Amino acid sequence: MKFNDLNKQYQAYRPEIDAAIQSVIDSASFIHGKEIQLLEEKLADFTGVKHALACSSGTDALLLSLMTLDVQPGDEVICPAFSFIAPASMVSFYKAHPVFVDVSPIDFNIDIHKIEAKITPRTKGIIAVSLYGQCADFEAINQIAKKHGLWVIEDGAQSFGATYHGQRSCSLTDLATTSFFPAKPLGCYGDGGAIFTNNDEWAGKVKILRSHGQEQRYKHKLIGINGRMDTLQAAILQVKLKNFEKEIKTRQQAAALYSSLLNNQVLLPEVADGRESTWAQFTIMIENRDQIREKLAEKGIPTALHYPVILPKQEAFRDEILSNERFEVADLLSETVLSLPIHGFISKEEIEFVSDALIGLLEDQPHGDAEKN
Repeated sequence: MKFNDLNKQYQAYRPEIDAAIQSVIDSASFIHGKEIQLLEEKLADFTGVKHALACSSGTDALLLSLMTLDVQPGDEVICPAFSFIAPASMVSFYKAHPVFVDVSPIDFNIDIHKIEAKITPRTKGIIAVSLYGQCADFEAINQIAKKHGLWVIEDGAQSFGATYHGQRSCSLTDLATTSFFPAKPLGCYGDGGAIFTNNDEWAGKVKILRSHGQEQRYKHKLIGINGRMDTLQAAILQVKLKNFEKEIKTRQQAAALYSSLLNNQVLLPEVADGRESTWAQFTIMIENRDQIREKLAEKGIPTALHYPVILPKQEAFRDEILSNERFEVADLLSETVLSLPIHGFISKEEIEFVSDALIGLLEDQPHGDAEKN
């Protein structure tokens, strides 16, 4: 069993993917090939935004967004305490300061009730991560931002394809980003990402910044980066995007089956009314997480930890945290979360095998309070 069976996906689309790759090789247009623009048009149509801009990775998408918004050294940007490091690290990389906010015990996304307490005169914006495939509560986040004159970025690396009150992830904020890392719901065969916006000026600026600040070849208007997506990845993504809706449904059906089989024996992030998750991860909360993970591995069941160390406790951010700051929910999640296999081609039999094994292990362990783990 594989945690995310990318080979099974490749075999399903093999003729189309091989043909797409061969077409790029035949054209020898490996950079700025026509597939880039075609992909951007399809991504914009899929999300319902005016501009989708392909780039080299989800991390570079975040960096390019901060560059576009002209973040300055010393500025503060609100970030969730529990997520992958990329949003907060790009804020720090740009010599600004990530200000961490605890997450909600309901959906594991940034806690909307704790944001305003962290806003200061130096705060410029909010990066809200849509964790595990479910959008954060952007109606509330956007209202807070408007009240305080802040911009909002959605990090939709895990939620691309999800919906929030009928709107797609990456269409809900001033700027949004996603990742096409191979293990994401929509993944390429290397690194890739995209930026989404309805703002014409910002879209134009991203185009310049992602190509060394060039408006035209060898004429540099801005200081930029090499943030281009290569043409091969764009060609592969077009094939996968064509089949993406089907895979989202499979992931949702898999999550529903897991939930039914596990039958309230584990805690899950709640998918709020009006939202649909892409289930980038199927992540549960359990006591004795590390021991159960070892025993699942002995049975041939791969798992992952998303995430075992909260961001405020990472050495990289040691200078950003006050000694009295507490992130109780994030801390609890880091000690108890476990991600089970899920992908667009997982079978009913595989889900049943994982669920039966997990239930057996849970029934064998003494019962207690997860907070005492």
